[in-house]
Amino acid sequence: MINLTINGRKVEVPEGTTILEAAKKANIDIPTLCFLKDINEIGDCRMCVVEVEGRRGFATSCIQKVEEGMVVKTNTPAVIEARRIVLDLILSNHDRECLTCTRNGTCELQKLAQEFYVDEIKYQGSRNKHEIDDASPAIVRDFNKCILCRRCVATCKKVQGIGAIDCTERGFASTVSTYKNKSLNDVNCTFCGQCIESCPVGALKEKDSTADVWNALKNEEKYVVVQTAPAVRVALGEEFGMEIGTNVKGKMVTALRHLGFDKVFDTNTGADFTIVEEGTEFLDRFQNGGTLPMITSCSPGWVRYLELNYPELIPNLSTCKSPHQMFGALIKSYYAEKNNIDPSKIYVVSVMPCIAKKFERTRDNMSGSGFEDVDAVITTRELARMIKQAHIDFINLDDSNFDDPMGEATGAAAIFGTTGGVMEAALRTVHEKVTGNDFEKLEYEQIRGEEGIKKATLNMNGTEVKVVVASGLKNAQAIMDEIKSQVIFLLGSFISGVAVMLAYEIINIIRGLFRPGIVGKLYVGAADYFDGVYNAVGLFLHPFLYVLGYRQHRRTAEGITGVNAHRIDIFNEADRNHMAFGVADNLQLQFFPAKDRLFYEHLADQAGLQAPGTDGF
Repeated sequence: MINLTINGRKVEVPEGTTILEAAKKANIDIPTLCFLKDINEIGDCRMCVVEVEGRRGFATSCIQKVEEGMVVKTNTPAVIEARRIVLDLILSNHDRECLTCTRNGTCELQKLAQEFYVDEIKYQGSRNKHEIDDASPAIVRDFNKCILCRRCVATCKKVQGIGAIDCTERGFASTVSTYKNKSLNDVNCTFCGQCIESCPVGALKEKDSTADVWNALKNEEKYVVVQTAPAVRVALGEEFGMEIGTNVKGKMVTALRHLGFDKVFDTNTGADFTIVEEGTEFLDRFQNGGTLPMITSCSPGWVRYLELNYPELIPNLSTCKSPHQMFGALIKSYYAEKNNIDPSKIYVVSVMPCIAKKFERTRDNMSGSGFEDVDAVITTRELARMIKQAHIDFINLDDSNFDDPMGEATGAAAIFGTTGGVMEAALRTVHEKVTGNDFEKLEYEQIRGEEGIKKATLNMNGTEVKVVVASGLKNAQAIMDEIKSQVIFLLGSFISGVAVMLAYEIINIIRGLFRPGIVGKLYVGAADYFDGVYNAVGLFLHPFLYVLGYRQHRRTAEGITGVNAHRIDIFNEADRNHMAFGVADNLQLQFFPAKDRLFYEHLADQAGLQAPGTDGF
């Protein structure tokens, strides 16, 4: 243990603890902006500076480790003045239109400005001006409000494993952006919304749909139906000062009726339909030799991630829509028919905790009834804003129930909000259909818990069923790589003994497509790579992978130089031309995963050439 003194208080903490963590243990508050525990501990903002006796300058408390006998002061006049200057500099290049900002009242920068009583900006000067990216159906990116804390970047990379955004440029021109400053709509963003949750200001926010809902509510020709996800009822109360996790289902339903919705339904009803459909689909695949393993499809962010990064595994996805989309289709078909309502006049609003649902409802295949399944998706925050705009006294509302018959649901539907809940609920249905018996114990404890990846083998009437649950896209990526490696290995084992001659024929075809100078490097690099991964199987397998366009193409290209494929300057212009575009022309680049397409496009940019047909990349 390490002993130190902070503001005159004796503190004992384990070795490796930072000054910031030690101060928190002593209930001493040190302001931060860029700090996000275990995710973004980089000390960039400098709001957390402190004095350490015997040292020159200030220490950055979020990254400075404690030492035996250290004496720390967190609130000296010099420290306070340093923090004030840092805050002033941040504000000098910040869009300070706080009254019209979504984060007004919940902004961390605004809170610090109030605490430091900032009544003027001393360091007036040039300000960067950026275009607002609102092309995405789910996320609005306004870099004019960004403070370069990098919390969103770290969350996207480390938590989700995506890397859709990163820091670009240098100095005053530094910015958080996407590849080539493209819209989030045009890169590998999955619209999971975790960047919004990590942003301390209003630089990232969900696209607001409340205006569309208000317009529908005031249209007397519309029959406006709302459905709410189970997570909303335990999150909404927090927006009105209630304890986190308070179940406000009854007050929520009453508030929705006060807003003017014709019917208030529970998305759990749709979840019950999803359980039956998905369980039945799995059983059919399992019994009739369908594509396995089957992957649940209720998360639109996850579906987009798989489509962009693992297109070869799309057949493994369940064909079922998510509960709110399935429910929307039922409302505009079965419910409309039974209640003699023109489905064209029904306007369905989904209140969801996930902003990717905004993207999901815009997909081409979400209008099976002839009408859009869902007309608008709003988040819990958006619903809270509507309730506040209507001046509804939420806390003192009486409780009421969902409308029948679409307000009834089983307990299985409620666990959809938990990672693995969809699969667990479906397995219950499958178990009953296979065994013909009711459950003695409903819970599958093997796939519950907080671990990132959970695996289990379940016995169903003497048949073993292997299941896996992944929490977060980064863990899901590990599972997908494992599935794909098994598929590739089986394919390689099958063809290695019977397709040697065919493999060499393909090699000869590739040789004919590229200049001899680059073929040797390409072939050797590819063979070395796949030999290292799959041993002898790789020698015969890699030509097939090259044509089919698996993700290893990028690493194969890196094997060309043995060091760094981005150093294409070592090739002459003709070689670069073949390298950047030969695949696009001759091996149908459009079948490559998104990351590989971006990689070859990058090579094209470096070569200073325009790739033919790259508009669709």
